[in-house]
Amino acid sequence: MEAVRVARATDAGRIAELVDEFAQEMASRRGASLLNDPGGPGPGRIDGADAAAVGDPGRLALVGTLDENVVGIALCHLEEAGPTGWRGVVDACYVEPGARVVGLGGMLMDQVLAWCTDHQCRGIDGFAFPGDRGAKSFFESAGFKARLLVMHRDLD
Repeated sequence: MEAVRVARATDAGRIAELVDEFAQEMASRRGASLLNDPGGPGPGRIDGADAAAVGDPGRLALVGTLDENVVGIALCHLEEAGPTGWRGVVDACYVEPGARVVGLGGMLMDQVLAWCTDHQCRGIDGFAFPGDRGAKSFFESAGFKARLLVMHRDLD
């Protein structure tokens, strides 16, 4: 049976493992060289242990379970959106490949959307690497639309 719940402090180790799996899966994507750039947009800013911190009102850490085993995560935080309010930012929504057919990713995203709505966010941003059709389709299925394409050039 699949379920979604707010992460507990005891989930921090498993969340860190899933963040590592997420990063490894993304490593082959175009643009992934910036994945570990903590100053950049997207998944480089996540830290599994920090994201699972209980009691931080500006962060959400969810776990998705299959038969009570943690097989997915959704990590989100709030960002100021200028003088007009808040924006939710999806740092990661990841389900292990073997558990992707049961709709757990959608269940995680539904909870992210509800949390952002409860926090009166004006909108929610999520990130997909160029050419990552799966991620783009996942976000689109949850009602997201592309609003900005970030271009980058290394100067090394």
